[in-house]
Amino acid sequence: MRPADLMRAIVPVFPPSESHLVRDGYLSGERRPGELRCDPSELFMLFDMDTDGLISFKEYIFFVTLLSIPESSFSIAFKMFDVDNNEEIDKEEFKKVMALMRANNRQGAVHRDGLRTGLKVTGSVEDGGLVEYFFGKDGKARLQHDKFIEFMRKLQDEILRLEFDHYDYKVRGSMSAKDFALSMVASADMSHLGRLLERVDELNNEPHLREIRINLDEFKHFAELRRKLQPFSLALFSYGKINGLLTKDDFKRAAYHVCGIPLTDNIVEIIFHVFDTNRDGHLSSDEFVRVLLKRERDIAQPVESGIFGLLSCCWHCSNNSSIGRVIT
Repeated sequence: MRPADLMRAIVPVFPPSESHLVRDGYLSGERRPGELRCDPSELFMLFDMDTDGLISFKEYIFFVTLLSIPESSFSIAFKMFDVDNNEEIDKEEFKKVMALMRANNRQGAVHRDGLRTGLKVTGSVEDGGLVEYFFGKDGKARLQHDKFIEFMRKLQDEILRLEFDHYDYKVRGSMSAKDFALSMVASADMSHLGRLLERVDELNNEPHLREIRINLDEFKHFAELRRKLQPFSLALFSYGKINGLLTKDDFKRAAYHVCGIPLTDNIVEIIFHVFDTNRDGHLSSDEFVRVLLKRERDIAQPVESGIFGLLSCCWHCSNNSSIGRVIT
């Protein structure tokens, strides 16, 4: 696949509403609906390690493994393999960490031996992607924990920027309310998507909503809320069960006090419009959480979640790596 295909594989999008593209088809010479409207970034090009302009299977698996790693899980695995406790690991130790993380990813787990058979593409998944970037051509450099975490954060930010640029079709530094709504529902289950898209289209009938513009900072804050969905959804459902229907102020307060994320009035107005599925003027919290959760799951694709998933992977790898010596 091309680098653009790599981005498209993990960023669900609709055509920008301010473009000439339509959802249901395309004319000769137009981009296909849903194709990312942005150039590949230098960061993504790092995954094309053989510089042939294509992303190999092992580079793709390496990429989706990186995206599936929660920062806390990587830190735990890193410390377990950092046997001399110097906040650094070598190439072979890093490959073991990635194998551990890959075993907890749905796509990576299908290829537990690190190989893809039945096709011409072969080779270890852990030899793909950024290994040379982190450890040099001779493989003798060492990777610091903080350097890798910084890279992971830049990767997440780059994904958000590319998605934002896709919807900022006229390069105004902002996206329309409708485009922000489309970005929210792009991962929705097909059984609910039609109803949600109707609500998105109805934004055009609301003068106070259709003129709203969402900037990059607002977009990033909402993305951060998605990553903290577990405590946020717990707050929403707990409050709703005790106090009844949530107001917009309740929603903003939960985001800020529980997750430390400031949401603007514009963001909340659009959320309440799109996810008022029964049109009673109130947020359908379960629908909102379901759609956001599906997006995060589609990226992470865990085989087994939580500490039990991590321990299961540790047990699986313990016979063939230094992790067994650390545990015992």
